Amino acid sequence: MSDGIPPEQRLIFAMDVPDAERARSLAIELGDSVKFYKLGLELMMAGGYFELLDWLVARDKQVFVDLKFFDVPATVAAAVRRLNNRGITFTTVHGNQSIMEAAAEAKGDVKILAVTVLTSLDRGDLDDLGFSCDVEDLVLSRARRALEAGCDGVVSSGLEAPRLREFIDHRLLVVVPGIRPLDNRPVDDQKRVVSVEQAFANGADYIVIGRPIRDADNPRAAAESIQESIAKSFAAA
Repeated sequence: MSDGIPPEQRLIFAMDVPDAERARSLAIELGDSVKFYKLGLELMMAGGYFELLDWLVARDKQVFVDLKFFDVPATVAAAVRRLNNRGITFTTVHGNQSIMEAAAEAKGDVKILAVTVLTSLDRGDLDDLGFSCDVEDLVLSRARRALEAGCDGVVSSGLEAPRLREFIDHRLLVVVPGIRPLDNRPVDDQKRVVSVEQAFANGADYIVIGRPIRDADNPRAAAESIQESIAKSFAAA
């Protein structure tokens, strides 16, 4: 786990809402309870993506551009260059070695996160995709290759985080989605989930949480509760 990251910045809120107007409204509602936002495909397709990004950066928020770039290396490199010098913290790639290398070479001031295995996939899904290895083995293999390619970190389930910390260089950032607070385990498309406390105990640097905050009766109170859990996790460390 990387030291020096303020606990309140370790929570990344997945802003999975229909449009930029709703995103701004929710960000205002959340106020200082959230310092870091992930902007994904839904908002990109809704329009006003970069205007929203600039709006958040102007309010001293960190931004994670989660578009999982997958294309020929030259195209991925060109796309990543477009993100330079905009105040963006992270972006994601989801491809082979040459794609990761191209993104890393073009990253500028943006940190590149390589997606290992989506948290919506389990062993049966990997069989469907033609992977005969265990999930953990695939995650480790992709993480090693990401580090060799010059990526700054990986996106991985918290279930695999302990093995990443055991076998992969600790310079590699580990960002864990699929977080479900212990009192909030809805039935949804996430299969490999962990709690806030378990994610950090397993070695996560950051956690990504969406629905448990977005769909709460009081999103700000939900975010504040998660921030309290994070603070306790690091106070006890």
